[in-house]
Order: sequence, then C-alpha cells, then structure tokens
Amino acid sequence: MSPAFQEPRAWHAGLAGVIAVAGGLIRDQHGSVLVVRQSYRAAWALPGGICEFGEPPHQGCEREIREETGLELPAGRLLTVDWHPAAPEYGPHARPSVFFVFDAGTVPPGARIVLQADELDDYRFEPPAGLPGLLPPQVLGRVTAALAAQASGSTVYLPQVS
Repeated sequence: MSPAFQEPRAWHAGLAGVIAVAGGLIRDQHGSVLVVRQSYRAAWALPGGICEFGEPPHQGCEREIREETGLELPAGRLLTVDWHPAAPEYGPHARPSVFFVFDAGTVPPGARIVLQADELDDYRFEPPAGLPGLLPPQVLGRVTAALAAQASGSTVYLPQVS
C-alpha cells in the first residue's frame, strides 16, 4: 500500500526544524580572539546570533557582526558547524540548533568597535590560552575547533548528542 498523498505545504509544515545560528571568528594582529559578553546571559561568546527567517548563515554572520560590533567584515571560509540539542530548560519539543562559525578575518589596530547596547555589555580580544577560563564549555569547544580549522585549512563538524 502506498502512502497517502500530502499536499506540499502540509508535508513541509510537518518537517522537523532547527535554529540556525552564525558567528564570526575575528582576531587582532596578535592572534587574540574577539569575544563579546552577552548582557542577557552574562556569558562570553563570539560575535553572532540567530539567523533571520530565510537568511543564509554567511549573511546572518555578517549582519550579526555588524549589529553587535559595528564592524563591516565578510564571512569568509566556514570553519565549524556545531549541532546540538536544545537545552532541557527550553522544554521537550524545543528545536535543536546548528551553529556556523565563519572566518571573519583580522581587524586592524585601532579598529573602532561599537557594541549593541541592548544585547552586549563588554568585549575584549582574548589570547587563545585565556579562552578556557572565560568561555562556557560548549562555546569553548566551538571556538577551539574554529581555531584549529583556521590553522589547518579544514572545516570541523561538532555533533553534540545527548
């Protein structure tokens, strides 16, 4: 017996979904990594955020960097793709997330950074050796993988399963 025909919109509406998040690995001339502190979570992360509906991740990365820091940087090579399930506090039907980290290059000395005041309250360029004491574990794994991918010319996939 063949499956019943489903109208395309109904079929598509029933598909599983994920939340796409994109950020940029930005470094200074000394190799330190630009991290921003999110005021709504009191946590440090790479500049970036949730992609808008229908927005490709590389464009979301560029938009988020511009909105959060005032920097106009292109999303370069894809460094890391990080998939993980939703946090338990979001509920049993929460969608998983896919994080894309792009190489957003190096900022010149004296580059002006203007933080998005309603989301961020601080920034700094942190040497890679200082990241373990600063970033939450999941973010640290993503950034460490992005740094390794940048150095090796590869792309790293980090599936996190529960």
